[in-house]
Amino acid sequence: MQNKEFLGTAPIGKLLFKMAIPTVLAQLVNMLYNIVDRIFIGHIEGIGDAALTGVGICMPLIMAVSAFAALISAGGAPRASIKLGEGKQDEAERILGNCFSLQLVVSAILTAALLIFNEKLLWAFGASENTIGYATQYMDIYALGTVFVQLTLGMNAYITAQGATKVSMTSVLIGAVCNIALDPIFIYGLGLGVKGAALATAISQMASCNWALTFLFSDSSVLKIKKQNLKIEPKVIFPCIALGLAPFIMQMSESVISVCFNSSLQEYGGDIAVGAMTILTSVMQFAMLPLQGVAQGAQPITSYNYGAGNKERVKKSFFLLLSVSLIYSLSLWVCIMLFPGVFASIITDKPELIEFTQNALRIYCGALGIFGIQVAAQMTFTSLGKAFSSIVVAVVRKFVLLLPLIYIVPNFVDDKTMGVYLAEPIADILAVTFTAILFAFQFRKALKKMDNK
Repeated sequence: MQNKEFLGTAPIGKLLFKMAIPTVLAQLVNMLYNIVDRIFIGHIEGIGDAALTGVGICMPLIMAVSAFAALISAGGAPRASIKLGEGKQDEAERILGNCFSLQLVVSAILTAALLIFNEKLLWAFGASENTIGYATQYMDIYALGTVFVQLTLGMNAYITAQGATKVSMTSVLIGAVCNIALDPIFIYGLGLGVKGAALATAISQMASCNWALTFLFSDSSVLKIKKQNLKIEPKVIFPCIALGLAPFIMQMSESVISVCFNSSLQEYGGDIAVGAMTILTSVMQFAMLPLQGVAQGAQPITSYNYGAGNKERVKKSFFLLLSVSLIYSLSLWVCIMLFPGVFASIITDKPELIEFTQNALRIYCGALGIFGIQVAAQMTFTSLGKAFSSIVVAVVRKFVLLLPLIYIVPNFVDDKTMGVYLAEPIADILAVTFTAILFAFQFRKALKKMDNK
């Protein structure tokens, strides 16, 4: 069994490095995991561009599956870390057991819903006659692997929460290696095309799930899944769901926003604009997933020390997270502004799509440089158990700002398609400003509360 006290004693810089490297690598591997599918699909001879657009239309449903995993685990894992910091191991394991059971229930419901309604939803999400076939082929198979996606994402959060980031990284790595190996075999070797990509993903997630659950049932884990904790108790699960609402809203809003983007782009620019959006979201993963990896590495440090009442370590943890996040987001922003065509050509080899995408990419990622502030503040809200603040910043960025701007901005520019893309940086600038102000107030309040304790 691991020793959890190192979260409260090791030097913050070395500790964040130790915790963040595996989580960042895990997110980079996860990014590769997702993008490799699109690379292989985008290079299918003769149909690559239509197939890529079809799979891109599936993204809102895939994001929704991830959002439901976050609803349960992203709220439960920080609470488990806080309980560990307070020395309440039994309560932490009750949280884990309850969340595991709830994720099984949610997985069953989602699987049924996707199998019954996915074609109708895909039409509503911007599919066309040219792309609906590829979209339904992918989702019909992906839906069958929903339980593995839910448990992999959900249970990895509890592995990270106890400081075992190498184990959670290995879980993601297993899935990525399987996916990368199986994609060319299923897509090209067996001639399954888009179906092969979905099948490779489902099998890979099953392998990741098996690794994560094996660890959490073993004596190597600080937090273990135990039979006596599997009965769902409202008093245990509701606070977890309340804290998980912010990441749920953020990820579900990504799904809703993706639908709005796709439908607007289909109206103004057709399939090429929707295909470009698939590439833009892939490139944004270069930013978001490593940032989330660093933030996830900081989460158990912040949560544990907040539970233990160690004010200085909480402050150091946040400011180091903020610095690293900003350096990364600014560096990637510079690369995208200078070499947008390079990023686009990774996903597709179609010259027309590359040309269109590189112009859109500079616009869409215009405010990426400051986004490290948003991620650092958002994760720290969650790490401190500030459920309401997390929900507020999530709602403001996506629903109050971005959603209306997708429809408003095109009315004020000549190129309406590019106007849709322009909504993203405008919303990001306003959201980061709001989040920074709210965080400055709430963080001081949290530190003062620790002094009072």
